[in-house]
Amino acid sequence: MVVCDLPKVETRVRFPLLAHFFIYMFDLKKLILSFGHAVNGVKAALDDQSFRIQVVIGAVVFALAFYFRLQKFEFLILILTVISVLTLEMINTSIERILDLLHPEKHPEIKIIKDISAAAVLLAALGALVIGLKIFIPYVF
Repeated sequence: MVVCDLPKVETRVRFPLLAHFFIYMFDLKKLILSFGHAVNGVKAALDDQSFRIQVVIGAVVFALAFYFRLQKFEFLILILTVISVLTLEMINTSIERILDLLHPEKHPEIKIIKDISAAAVLLAALGALVIGLKIFIPYVF
């Protein structure tokens, strides 16, 4: 016999267990607060010059995508590529800020960690460039 401590919820739902799941698994106030924190994170990332430059490049890429009327698949690949670079830049910025907070003085090991995280962004940006060229060159020439 299964004992459940959930209070009775008066609903006219066909699947009462599913109703209980949604009622107790999702707190709308916490969800809204989470989105607020995410928006604050984007605002903080926009303070970083590298992130702003990459946002502008992404906007130019999307403008060109609309101008050349790319196929849906090509456009989806570009969305994924741009978002990947921006996400990696945010992670890189977070790593740099954490390291600056934990160890404000210059240290050779900290420099190596920062260099590696910056290299990850560079690698993603170069990959994005190759993908962008592969998609746009047939439309230009």
